[in-house]
Amino acid sequence: MKRRLIGFASALAVAVGGSLAVAAPAQAAPAVMITKVYYDSPGSDTGSNSSLNAEYVRLTNKRSTAINLKGWYVRDKAGYTYKFSSDYKVAAGNSIIIHTGKGTNKGTHRYWGRSWYVWNNTGDSAYLRNPSGSLIDSCTWTKRGSGYTYC
Repeated sequence: MKRRLIGFASALAVAVGGSLAVAAPAQAAPAVMITKVYYDSPGSDTGSNSSLNAEYVRLTNKRSTAINLKGWYVRDKAGYTYKFSSDYKVAAGNSIIIHTGKGTNKGTHRYWGRSWYVWNNTGDSAYLRNPSGSLIDSCTWTKRGSGYTYC
């Protein structure tokens, strides 16, 4: 009887221990993610507004409800920062594009208003932070032939 009890206790310990090792939950995906960075706009880097606006970062709402991005910001390694200073809701499953150059904010297109490029063609990082400064998502790349990266 004693031997059976020890065997049962050992089997139970292995079963419980094994299930604890497997039970760790996967990290939840961020509510909003950086899904694409077009870091090298097509053609020569002339600094024209159309060339600047062909450089952009795309954010995507991965949740089933709209998210207000007021106070959120995107920045690169050098510290260039785009901030959502007023209410801006991105609908569930939708994306927003932040163009580097100047333009009129309309619909899902926002404009940084810069007069020179933000994203380095040779490699850089994009960081998305919420109003409290917590890192929500990031995307890092090195030079590739395409001029853009999916994150």
